[in-house]
Parts: sequence; C-alpha cells; structure tokens
Amino acid sequence: MTTNPAERLVDLLDLEQIEVNIFRGRSPHESLQRVFGGQVAGQALVAAARTTEGDRPVHSLHAYFLRPGRPGVPIVYQVERVRDGRSFTTRRVTAVQQGRTIFNLTASFHKPEQGSFDHQLPPARKVPDPESLPTVTDEIREHLGTLPEQLERMARRQPFDIRYVDRLRWTEAEVKDAEPRSAVWMRAVGPLGDDPVVHTCALTYASDMTLLDAVRIPVEPLWGPRSFDIASLDHAMWFHRPFRADEWFLYDQESPIATGGRGLARGRIYDLEGRLLVSVVQEGLFRAL
Repeated sequence: MTTNPAERLVDLLDLEQIEVNIFRGRSPHESLQRVFGGQVAGQALVAAARTTEGDRPVHSLHAYFLRPGRPGVPIVYQVERVRDGRSFTTRRVTAVQQGRTIFNLTASFHKPEQGSFDHQLPPARKVPDPESLPTVTDEIREHLGTLPEQLERMARRQPFDIRYVDRLRWTEAEVKDAEPRSAVWMRAVGPLGDDPVVHTCALTYASDMTLLDAVRIPVEPLWGPRSFDIASLDHAMWFHRPFRADEWFLYDQESPIATGGRGLARGRIYDLEGRLLVSVVQEGLFRAL
C-alpha cells in the first residue's frame, strides 16, 4: 500500500465499477465522526464522469450533503444519465451507504467551445507567493512547540499542502473584529498524473477543506477547541478554465452572511497568474457544542 498522500488520493478517487451506472468507493477508517464531505463530492464526480464520453469537461456541479457518512464503510454511487445533448451532458449521482442516501449531486459537462468574448474581474487583493509562507503544520508547530499526536497523524495523511495567506489567530483578542475572510494557497503534495478528471475531482475534494473557515474567523480561532459542531449542507462549483491540482492555486474565501445557525461561504480559485479557475459556494450548519 502506498504511503504517499497524493497517491492515496488518486487511489481514493479510483472507483470500482460494479454495474453499468453503479460504482463503489472506499471510505478510509478515520478518527473523524463523519466521512469528509470533499471525499464524497470528489468520488461522486468521478462516478458521473465515468459515464460520459470523456470529451466534455465538467463545467458545474450542485450537491447536497443529506446525512453524515460513516468512515470505513464503502459508499455506492448510482448514476442517472439525465441528458446527452449536442453540447451538454447532465448526470445525477446518488451516494448510498448501508442502504441510506447520504449525498446527491448533479453535474453538467460541456463540449469545449470558442467563446466570442472573454473577461474576468481581477483578484480582490494581492497576496504573498506561496513559497514565502509557512505550511499550516509549521505554523501550528511553531505556536505549540510540537504537533499533538492526532495532528501529526493527520499531517502525514494530508494530500494537500495548505498555506494560509494571513497568519493563524490563536486568541479571542486576535479574532475580535476580524472580517469574515480567509485565503489559502494549496496544491497536492505530489504529482497526480495527467488525467484531467483526476485533477478536477481532486480540487473538488480540496474545495471543502477550508471554505467554512471564513464563517468561523470572526467567532473563534481556527485551531484549538471548537465551540461549534460544523457540517456542510450543500456545495456548488463552476469550473471556468483547465488546471492542475498539483500546481499552486489560491483559494480566496469570504462569508457574506451567517444567521439562523447557518453560514454562507463563497470562494474563488486562481492560478499563480491570477486567472480565475473555479468559483465555489457552500452553506454550513453551525450548532453550539
């Protein structure tokens, strides 16, 4: 068994086909209470893509997290071939674990076209280069002197190098009056191969890792004991340009509103040249512990 986290991620996204439109994905044994949502979203997108001709990249997905998944228990992905048009292909995926639906996703694939115009807003702010920033584990180690054993194990399994643009806040005083914004540089910790589907699904996995940070930043430090039980409710992504998830991308995140026990977060993913690659929106549930 490979010990490289990037290779493990590729293996995790390599589903077993058990029928024409049915796939099975592994769910690793973890210390977490529930299966990581990005894993389920990434695997569901793999299942959807496996039922297309392969000449149409995904351009959008919309998903709902319906029930928490159980770590260590396989997940079955059932794909419905909703539409195969001249330019667009639509797939609906239902994720089932132990007879219960835990997640559903609708993905749309688009045959590449030459557009008549091209524009984008520039990134909202200039940020330091990723190589000039410490990794998140280095920041934690610097603050605590050493990594707690559980975080050390998690760091060894982490498939993405994550570097926060703004240094982590550790105290209530640092959190006070902070804006609900966060930005991180990310890339896979090793090569992911050359299959564009793998890169798209790996970035889908990563898109759920830090997005709700923007909701928490004005409330409590990101690291340390949590005051809230947090769960992703839904997730939407729009893919604008080709990319590689094993090259640096900037994930700029903000929370326009949090109320009624729910927080909304949106993110924009850029490459090193400032080209907008992906747009993301997610709502999360926040309940006091």
